[in-house]
Amino acid sequence: MRIGVMLPDRAPSVDAVVDAVVDIERDGFDSAWFGQVFTWDVMTVAALAGPRTSRIEIGTSVVPTYPRHPFVMAQQAMTVQAATHGRFTLGIGLSHAPVIEQMWGMSYEKPARHMREYLSVLRPLIDEGRVGFSGEVYKTAAGLQVPGGSPMPVLIAALAPMMLRIAGELTDGTVTWMTGAKTIETHIVPKLTAAAHEAGRPAPRIAAGLPIAVTDDVAAAKERAAKAFVVYGQLPNYRRVLDREGVEGPADVSIVGDEASVERQLRALASAGVTDFFAPMFPVGDDAQASLARTRALLQSLVGKI
Repeated sequence: MRIGVMLPDRAPSVDAVVDAVVDIERDGFDSAWFGQVFTWDVMTVAALAGPRTSRIEIGTSVVPTYPRHPFVMAQQAMTVQAATHGRFTLGIGLSHAPVIEQMWGMSYEKPARHMREYLSVLRPLIDEGRVGFSGEVYKTAAGLQVPGGSPMPVLIAALAPMMLRIAGELTDGTVTWMTGAKTIETHIVPKLTAAAHEAGRPAPRIAAGLPIAVTDDVAAAKERAAKAFVVYGQLPNYRRVLDREGVEGPADVSIVGDEASVERQLRALASAGVTDFFAPMFPVGDDAQASLARTRALLQSLVGKI
């Protein structure tokens, strides 16, 4: 299982974010991942990090599809791929109805249809440089040439059965969030793998993110996680996988404990079928920097060993 670091969505400047990617590579991690929330345009930042790094994979988890036409997404992704010299992984997702409809004023009707058609435009543009597609949502006939660009892995945020089928048929795998090891093993892996096999595609990647903190005070960590990630327990997409896991909320799937306990939990994810773990670290206790440093040190020591 490859181990990466999830960049926080708040930083004092773009330069600070790029410096953080440089540090992640220096520390030997396999990957650095960006979430697209309400701050930076993360593909722009990923492109800026490309020339400053030489080895590390840089991925997005995830860029919402609705605001970007698939041609524009392909164009931007190919540009990032050129800037990173072939080290970019594009993770995309539907986001959530409250964001798409209430914040952006767009329709969230038939999200699975949207994603299937979106990929039917995006993948040919990335893989072949041209597309001719006519669907209910998208009608696109276009070519794309990005000097230095090349096809890159495409992952989608897929948790429900229909989305997992789409992921298996049309992409290189899925990106999960707030999804525990039991649900990954019994729901995500079998459905995704079966769809990929039926489509004649290679074994899919499963990139998983879960809040993580190495600490001796598990109760305090759970309390902190419950408050910091409460919103995810209220969004239907995540609520379903939390219910499938049989837990009350995000705190119950967070990875917390001392070094030995956290290592066991990470190994359980790998055994469940996770190929890539990206770590959104959160602090516990009065000394936030020391707490984050302890978590990072353990993760760093486990790179290449799980």
